[in-house]
Amino acid sequence: MVLLINFGLIFLIFYWLLIRPQRKERERHKEMVLGLKKGDQVVMNGGIVGTIVHVREHRLTLKTADNTRLEVDRHMVGRKLDDDAED
Repeated sequence: MVLLINFGLIFLIFYWLLIRPQRKERERHKEMVLGLKKGDQVVMNGGIVGTIVHVREHRLTLKTADNTRLEVDRHMVGRKLDDDAED
């Protein structure tokens, strides 16, 4: 019986320290990706910085330079740059 209680406690610790924070981060990222719109500045997971010029269901078109456009998967966006923050 004591062994089962110990396994249960270990599972609860793993849940609170590993599983729960990852789930929250995944939900936050999903909401951010679904809320992207034309004109938002984003950083891709590979480090590419660009401005969204066209939004489709699963793809985004980014303007990265004057005459450069990239079509990328929507879910590969790492983060959205704030308008107020200068990097």
